[in-house]
Amino acid sequence: MNGVAAMLRRRLVLAALCFSLLAATGCARSPPVRWYELRSEPPEVLAPFPSFPSLSAAAEIDTAVWELSPSMALPGALDRDTLVMPRGAAGLQPLDGHRWAEPLRDAVPRLLLHDLQALRGAAKVWAAPLPAGVVVGHRLRVELLVLQASADGRTLRLQARWWWQALPPGPPGVPRPGGTRFEVPVADASVDALAAAHRLALWRLAQQLVQTAAGT
Repeated sequence: MNGVAAMLRRRLVLAALCFSLLAATGCARSPPVRWYELRSEPPEVLAPFPSFPSLSAAAEIDTAVWELSPSMALPGALDRDTLVMPRGAAGLQPLDGHRWAEPLRDAVPRLLLHDLQALRGAAKVWAAPLPAGVVVGHRLRVELLVLQASADGRTLRLQARWWWQALPPGPPGVPRPGGTRFEVPVADASVDALAAAHRLALWRLAQQLVQTAAGT
């Protein structure tokens, strides 16, 4: 009996050690998750690009009501929960444990509408479908091509293209294309700063749309 009891004790000790090892390995592979959001409030950096006139002047020139298309194409690399960084010539490195609280496919068009309304006035920018009685002067469709950090993580690059379509009385006009590419600074090496740079880039995109719309 003593031999059987000793064997059972050894098996229990071995099982406990295996369980502890599995638990430790699981913890090592599953770091705590940190969540990031693109906040509704525009960034504190409100100055437009130096090459453009003031935003107030642009808003006075362009008084037409806009209709913003609710569908906004995004690169496939952005259609995921995990933040990523470029790696090598064509690779992407997921930042394990750092995730978006809201999918960018939902957050980006929502915030672009929010920023355009903040810059032009809520009654001047609407997302389809429109409420009854709203008369639209321009229809706007935006496609985001690039929203990615530089290899050194110091800047975030945005590239977008868009199409304006005038809607005068009668048949709609031919859509006119436009586009932009620019970089915004990343404040420091933290993932939080990288997420904040995404928000600043969207705010700058809205600024450019307001500025360039005055010439449409």
